[in-house]
Amino acid sequence: MDAGQEIAEALGLLLRRTTRARLYQRLTEGLGEGVDELTYPVLSGLARTGPRSAAELAHEVGLDRSNVTRRASRLEEAGLLRREPDPADRRATLLVLTDHGEQAVQATRDRLADQIADALRSWPPAEADSFARHLHRFVTEGPFTAPDEHGGGTGDS
Repeated sequence: MDAGQEIAEALGLLLRRTTRARLYQRLTEGLGEGVDELTYPVLSGLARTGPRSAAELAHEVGLDRSNVTRRASRLEEAGLLRREPDPADRRATLLVLTDHGEQAVQATRDRLADQIADALRSWPPAEADSFARHLHRFVTEGPFTAPDEHGGGTGDS
């Protein structure tokens, strides 16, 4: 199997919905009411993008607007996000993380970093560092970005 096929298979495993759900469950366990594997994508998406409407966030996290709205309501009830008028369109509402929401996101990020560090603990440090650099390069320059996102073209020019 060539490198492209091997990477495609590994990514297929990583991107499966069941794999993500198990990861989200481990990351959110015990973080309190409202934070679970269903609400995590909304919480994490807002942390990445900043305030967004439910429709904009739905596009970002790959859910439909009604799912984002329901999950946002649970997060709002738990004090993790709030709704604010959109300054650009007073008829629209933005979803905004609260301080408590930002703390929950940081806790999940810390947990993820710890789990990755644990998984790499048996690797020689130089290999782990090399993997981190190459993975970052692959994600920022690879097939997951639009040409204008990494300053390069598609090679078709």
